[in-house]
Amino acid sequence: LKWLMALLGLVGSLACAQEIYQEKSLYRNIIVFEDQGLRCMKFERHNTGRQSCISLREPNALVLNYTKTLLGALYLNPEPAKILIIGLGGGTMPSTLQKIIPQAKIDSVELDPSVAKVAKQFFGFSPGPQSAVFIEDGRVFVKRAQKQGKTYDLIILDAFDHIYVPEHMLTREYLLEVKSLLAKNGVLAANTFSVSKLYDSESATYASAFGPFYNLKTENRVILARNGGLPPLAEIKANAQQVETKIAHFGTGKEWLLPLFSADVQWPAGTRILTD
Repeated sequence: LKWLMALLGLVGSLACAQEIYQEKSLYRNIIVFEDQGLRCMKFERHNTGRQSCISLREPNALVLNYTKTLLGALYLNPEPAKILIIGLGGGTMPSTLQKIIPQAKIDSVELDPSVAKVAKQFFGFSPGPQSAVFIEDGRVFVKRAQKQGKTYDLIILDAFDHIYVPEHMLTREYLLEVKSLLAKNGVLAANTFSVSKLYDSESATYASAFGPFYNLKTENRVILARNGGLPPLAEIKANAQQVETKIAHFGTGKEWLLPLFSADVQWPAGTRILTD
C-alpha cells in the first residue's frame, strides 16, 4: 500500500508540474519543468528521473541527494586544484565547486550541446574564468587527455542518458583510462544507482580498476576512490572538519555525510567484470 501511495503521489506531482521548455536534440528529448518551487531537467517526457534540479527560492541549495553526496569527495581531498567533470546536466557540480574552491581549474565535458545551452539558460550555469566546457563524448575526451598528459586531482563521473550510464562508460577499460588521468592521491567520484541489475558487476569492475572504494548510498550511490589507496576514516573525519563551513552553505555537511561512508564489499566473489 505504501509503495502504491508513493507512486500515486509521484504521478500527481508530475501532473501538477509546469513544463517551461522542451527541445528534441540530436541525442535526446530535453524537458525543463517547474514543480513545488523546483526547476528540473529530465530526458524524455515519460521518464520520472530528474537529471538536475535547482531551488527557485534558494539557488545555492543542492536539491538532489546525489549532488550532496558527491561533495563527500572533498573528504578525500579538500583542495583539488584541477577538476574534471564528465556529464554536465544543469551544471550543478561545476557551479557549486566554483563557489567552494574558486581557485580550482574545472573542465566539464558534455556530449549534447543542447544540454549545455539549457544549463546556462535555465539553471544559472555560468563558467567562471577558471572553467571550461568541452562538447564531446566523455570517453573521447579522456583518451585525448591521456595523449596530452593531463592529470586531475578530482574526477567526477556523472554521465547519464535517459536510462543509465552509457555502456562504453561502464567498462574496466574506460575506468582504467580515467584512472590514468588521476594525479598522485587524485580522487574519483562516480554517480551510479543504489539498485540496478548491473550493481554487482559495476561494483566488481570499479574494484578491479581502483581497488577498495567507499560506497555512499542514498537514492543513488556514489563511489569514492583515491589513487594510491583509500585514506583511513580518521583522515576522512579531519578533512570533513576542514571543509564543513564551505559546504554548509549548500545544504550538506559532516553530520549527514560521514554516516554514509562504507568500504564493505557488497557483491559476491567472482562477479563478472564489465569489459569492452
